[in-house]
Formats: sequence, C-alpha cells, structure tokens
Amino acid sequence: MLQRDVKDHWYVQYEEAAFPFIQKGWVLPLDRWAEFDPFILMAEDWFKKGAFSDHPHRGFQTITYVIDGRLEHIDNGGGRDRLEPGDVQYMNAGSGARHAEEGVEDDIAHTLQLWLNLPKHLKKTDSFYQNVYSEDAPEVNLDAGKVKVFSGDIAGVKGPLESLVPITLAEISLEKGASYVHSIPENHNAFVYELSGDMEIGENRIPISKHGAATVSYKEDGDPSVQSDLLLKANSRRCKILVYSGAPIKEEIVPYGPFVMNSMEEIKQAYRDYQQGKFGPAAR
Repeated sequence: MLQRDVKDHWYVQYEEAAFPFIQKGWVLPLDRWAEFDPFILMAEDWFKKGAFSDHPHRGFQTITYVIDGRLEHIDNGGGRDRLEPGDVQYMNAGSGARHAEEGVEDDIAHTLQLWLNLPKHLKKTDSFYQNVYSEDAPEVNLDAGKVKVFSGDIAGVKGPLESLVPITLAEISLEKGASYVHSIPENHNAFVYELSGDMEIGENRIPISKHGAATVSYKEDGDPSVQSDLLLKANSRRCKILVYSGAPIKEEIVPYGPFVMNSMEEIKQAYRDYQQGKFGPAAR
C-alpha cells in the first residue's frame, strides 16, 4: 500500500482588499493548476455583502466551505439558501451558471472556494447546486478525534456530496498527540489545508500549522479501487485539517476570468454567449 509523503508545502499569503472585499489569499495559486489536476485553484476570502454579486461561470465545478460568518447563495434558477460555518456548497457550472454569493446582513463571510475541473465531455452539462449542511455529513468517531465526510467513501461511510468527477473531501479533527491514517484512492492527487493547530503530515512527517497547505505524493497510474495511506499526527490542541483528493483529468485547460475551457476560442465563445443573454437573467 502506498504510504504518502508531502511533496510540497507552503503558507498562504494574504492581501487586504477594498470594501466590500476584506482580505484574500490563494491556498492553491492558479499558475500551478497542472500540478494540482483535477483542482484548478482555491481561494480563501473574507468579504461582506456586495462582493460577489451576480456573475457567470462555465466549464468547471466549485466546492465552497464556510469557515465563519454566513453565506447566502442566490442563483437565476430560483435557488436561494444560507450556509453557516462548517457547511459546504457544490456547484456544477457546466454549460453556464449565473449566481451570486453574498455575506448575510452585516456578517463578514469567510470561505474557501475550490475550483474543480470538468473533463471536456462534461463541460456542456446542465448547471446544478447541492448544499451539504454540516450536520448532514456523516461523522466517524476516533479514539481522540473525528472524521467528517463530505464526499467519497472514507472510514466506512459515504459523504453526501456528489461531484461529476471522483473526489473525496474530509474534515479531520484530532486531539493533541493523536495520530490517524487517512485512506484515499492511490490514483487520487491530494492536498491538505490546515484550519487550526499544528500537525505532522505524511510518512516524511512534515510539520504544518494554521494557514499551511501541502500537496502529497500519489500513484499517477494507480488503481482507483486500491487505497493509499496519509498519516496525520496532532502536535497541539484543536487540530483541524481539510483533506481533498481527486482523480486527475489530464487535459489542457484555459482558465480565464469566470470560465475554464479547453481553448481560448471556447473562452471567447463563453463571453459571447454571456453577452447575448444565453446564461439567462441576473441572479437576484
């Protein structure tokens, strides 16, 4: 069984932004998308109402994890809901989505938004949304911690999030001194993001603390039915980490503005379609 090592690790650098944006950092910077495949980028944002009003997307999926504050989702298909800390929203933009993501009332929303690629043959699928509330994600109790499963088959339970491409997402909390071996398919590219505490990650036991991210080794030609192990060890109280994994898509992409396509001509077509009203009315 593959015992995963940390390949690379770094700490998020934050920048203050003009109101209604507050602060922003790149957990997964866009210029490394080929290394992160099937993931494209992940942004950590603090913002208030008005920051992410009506806007379009095409050609990819998003997974938004709410760290703090309240987030209101509004789409032009009539969808409207509020997410609170620990909740997750999945969106398939597919052929075209138009929505808004807003802080609620005077809240400062603090979120992680991951962009997840779609293979070329799925980029024309219908858009849809799925909310996974924290209490609806199954939990597995450990001797000194717990694993909350949002997506994938992990620790004997299945998460409710249903992505169009195979992924896993788990939130893992450990008490000081506890160790846990997290199992994910050996062919999945994976990364972690530390929400709190100090931990050692991987067989090479790389220390990671709050605001730290790391990519880990995987078997590119591996069998999706065979599991691999990622060692996590808590060196402080209140350790909490997110582990994301997914099977690489191995296609060239062009991320440009709110769209992710396979060529610049497809990007130009997305802009033309949006300007011609083919994404539907504004989200209000």
